[in-house]
Amino acid sequence: MSDECVTLEGVREEFVAQWGVIGAQWGINRTMAQIHALLLTAAEAMSTDEVMEYLEISRGNAHTNLKDLVGWGLIRIITKKGERKEFFEAEKNVWEMFRRITRERKRREIDPALETLRKCRDATKSMKDRDAKVFYKQISELEDFVSFGSKMSDRVGSLQHGKAIKLAMKLLG
Repeated sequence: MSDECVTLEGVREEFVAQWGVIGAQWGINRTMAQIHALLLTAAEAMSTDEVMEYLEISRGNAHTNLKDLVGWGLIRIITKKGERKEFFEAEKNVWEMFRRITRERKRREIDPALETLRKCRDATKSMKDRDAKVFYKQISELEDFVSFGSKMSDRVGSLQHGKAIKLAMKLLG
């Protein structure tokens, strides 16, 4: 982005667009990520109509993705006195946002993976042939590793921001 004629609106548009690309790479849909970016950088809560207009998306698309973001805990519904519309505001605390995303991704991805690994491990534990023993050993090691990562995620996510930074700095040397 060149320095000529740079405006806040232009920079915001670029951020919203790129956050959509990044979100798609992280496994959430582009529109959901763009709505999150828009609300994250908005000075005030926005209505569904304002989100629709800014992103040029349908009401159904806006509604579905706003509902999903509320479900993730990344945005909340705000009511304004004298208004019938719902307004949406993003969680602005980056550490809290990280904690909520981590918790939701763990629930959706890590926990089901661990359940599958444990079922596979338990199903092959008493098998005697060589291939089954190799399979069991590999699955057990993978389950141990994913379980360790899950516990670390829980531990780091439970820490306050300052304590987490100190722990990370210690680990990084």
